Amino acid sequence: MRQEQFVARHQAEWQAFEYWLQSRGDARRARGQRNAGALADEEVPARYRRLCQQLALARRRGYSPALTGHLQQLMQQGHNLLYRTQAPRWRRALEFLLADFPRLVRSEPGCMAAALALFALPLVGMFVLLQFRPELIHGLMDPAQVAALERMYDPADPRHALGRESGSDWQMFGHYIMNNISIGLRTFASGLLAGVGAILVLIFNGVTIGAVFGHLQQIGHGDPLWRFVAGHAPFELTAIVLCGGAGLRLGLNLIAPGRHRRADALVVAGRKGARICLGAAVMLLIAAFIEAFWSSTQSIPASIKYGVSAVLWTLVLGWLWRGGRGGAGEGGGDAA
Repeated sequence: MRQEQFVARHQAEWQAFEYWLQSRGDARRARGQRNAGALADEEVPARYRRLCQQLALARRRGYSPALTGHLQQLMQQGHNLLYRTQAPRWRRALEFLLADFPRLVRSEPGCMAAALALFALPLVGMFVLLQFRPELIHGLMDPAQVAALERMYDPADPRHALGRESGSDWQMFGHYIMNNISIGLRTFASGLLAGVGAILVLIFNGVTIGAVFGHLQQIGHGDPLWRFVAGHAPFELTAIVLCGGAGLRLGLNLIAPGRHRRADALVVAGRKGARICLGAAVMLLIAAFIEAFWSSTQSIPASIKYGVSAVLWTLVLGWLWRGGRGGAGEGGGDAA
């Protein structure tokens, strides 16, 4: 094969590999990488082996020093990146949380928007409805549950103040961790039921939360509840929506795998969803800590609790919107 034919056949591969190398060395080149259709990270080892084979073949056939020199340079740069010492685990975890996780969330805008609508609309709708039709709460909860809620958040009954002893705080911290993370994982896993499970779980959670807030607000017990949830809501509610979006993607890939085999499409969605759930689990862990040690503290003025809540909402939404922008792999790299 003549050198011109060899170059024409493989040049697109070399360019894609070169764009990948540039994106690793300079995050500002990441957008150029995507536009050129460059490699996803998981494709790089196989492409690197092909490059080494092509370099050996070019040398054996006596192609020009310019060509073999260029391939040698690409091979050396690839070797330096692929076989360099990995960053410490804490640094990789931090990079995932600050950059990779927000990019994964943004790579599924449709599913995340649908999950938000399925959760928020029933919540707001039920809250508003109970202000005009308070008797509807008895169609959603039995009398014992309603009475327990009213006692727990009765502002006139000091026996049910939200503050607890420190030992009880640690016990509740463990309880909140198990409860919150189990809700998130169930929301994601229910997407395996062709997405219907995730839809139902999101709607159910929205209706239930809206019913609790709507009823307590309607009877005048809303202030203790609002002060209690203000701190941990930014992390907990957002994480539930993200797990729901990952579950919807799981269901969509099962129903409409596109050009992939159904099993392969499900694996792709499962991997991405698992990573999203990992980030959401960290958010739920933070929410559990806040709920146990801050939300339950009755002595903190309402203005401070609401102010902190506003700051946390701003930080969470800003992190998901801006985190990792301009870095490599903005699209998440795992879309089916």
